[in-house]
Amino acid sequence: MRAVIQRVSKASVKVGNQIIASISQGLLILIGFEELETKEDFKWLTNKIINLRIFNDTKGLMNLSVSDIDGDILVVSQFTLHAWTKKGNRPSFARAAPFQVSENYYKQFIEILQNVFHKPIACGVFGAYMQVELINDGPVTIIIDTKNKNF
Repeated sequence: MRAVIQRVSKASVKVGNQIIASISQGLLILIGFEELETKEDFKWLTNKIINLRIFNDTKGLMNLSVSDIDGDILVVSQFTLHAWTKKGNRPSFARAAPFQVSENYYKQFIEILQNVFHKPIACGVFGAYMQVELINDGPVTIIIDTKNKNF
């Protein structure tokens, strides 16, 4: 499972011309899944995201989590996070979990995140063509891969 976590001052996702979700200050999480994800990976990642200290304290140091600032979270599925670009110029997405598996993982991830965060999670529409707008605050972007927890 790969997550790109962006600290944002605001973010939204559109399907067609309709905004279906938006947040103020908080985290935009782009999430992609491989075939064999585990419940432990979901729990580890959600805990890591909720406690990630990437928001500034009163001294301007990144010491606060999204929970500490009472921030929002927007989650958008993105299978392209598992693009393999070693050969040629067209990315392969063979490492990404199949549609039905990913959809199930997406729902599980949001449910576990919701249980830990205790605040409504804004979401994109799984499998839809979406347009994501954001103001990356900092910019701060963190990449986490559950298959490489030391990264």
